[in-house]
Amino acid sequence: MTPTEDTSRMIPDSGDGSSYGSVPERRKKKNKTGRNVLLIFGSLVVIAALVAGGFVFNLINSFDNKSGKIADAFPVESSRPTKSAAAEDAVNILLLGADSGGGSGETENLPNVPNAGRSDTMMLVHIPGDRKQVFVTSIMRDTWVDIPGYGTHKINAAFSYGGVPLAVQTIESLLGTRIDHVASIDLAGFKGLTDAVGGVDVNVPLTFTSSHASGYVFEKGVQHLDGEHALLFVRERYAFSDGDYQRVRNQQTYMKALIDKLLSRDVLSNPTAITNSVNELSPYIQRDDSLNAVALGQLGLSLAGLNKSDMNFFTLPTSGVGRSADGQSIVLPDEAAIADLGEALQQDTVGEFVEQRGL
Repeated sequence: MTPTEDTSRMIPDSGDGSSYGSVPERRKKKNKTGRNVLLIFGSLVVIAALVAGGFVFNLINSFDNKSGKIADAFPVESSRPTKSAAAEDAVNILLLGADSGGGSGETENLPNVPNAGRSDTMMLVHIPGDRKQVFVTSIMRDTWVDIPGYGTHKINAAFSYGGVPLAVQTIESLLGTRIDHVASIDLAGFKGLTDAVGGVDVNVPLTFTSSHASGYVFEKGVQHLDGEHALLFVRERYAFSDGDYQRVRNQQTYMKALIDKLLSRDVLSNPTAITNSVNELSPYIQRDDSLNAVALGQLGLSLAGLNKSDMNFFTLPTSGVGRSADGQSIVLPDEAAIADLGEALQQDTVGEFVEQRGL
């Protein structure tokens, strides 16, 4: 299918939490929750490993028993890219926010998959071999890509057609790089984690009234948010003139505040807070079999020197928005830039890619 391209550009997220670029067409359907929690979880997957690192052996049973395992998480080996020698020590983790309610673009006709759930959000966490930084790439859920065996669709449809293995295969095919681990999380886990650390202080950028709770007003300035109100904060888009763009900025603001709290002395020096955090989050995680507590603990120990400034967030390069032949609103991938990112992943030079592009 040949989409009709819009001349607007979609620009990667800036490091200060701002989002730049054109404001896309506002969606009429209520946005689902997977996207929001994965933006947060994208930063937390590594932070959780850091937090749990010193206590992981006491928490193995809790995490491994309470979290779920994804059966057959990866595609057949013959269809997968191999890892280059340069990236042998790097780790790539695919994060999925699955939505059984259909997610965005649910009017797209998916043959033989009525009312199928979609991965409403995808994020790729890349941890370089030197463990000096972490790179989190958000993948727009409406990105128009080839799904192996099914033709061109929004990328979130891969989960509908073939579950986690096809979602992994789609990303591996798009980037030409191998995924080492895959995990998904649902919204309740994010809410519980927020409460487990005693809430988070967030600098609300502007006063607005939540459309998800009757008349609740978020006042501009620093506010202490519990899990319920943090969820309202990161979900809101209808209250803003630029919709999704302000919501993304709010999500980034909250994400950084949550990282600050997780790395604070109040949490890191408090075994009870750490235990509660792991216990709250674990039941809402689905993971591949090898992404267990020991693996996370070892990863955390290898990242012992990491701090908030070493975490980099950007969006998979796109070339604008448009419409598919059947009228869907889609995001057009920047194929040349994506190829460059794939090469950077294979050579373990994502830091250079980010620096060269000013991300």
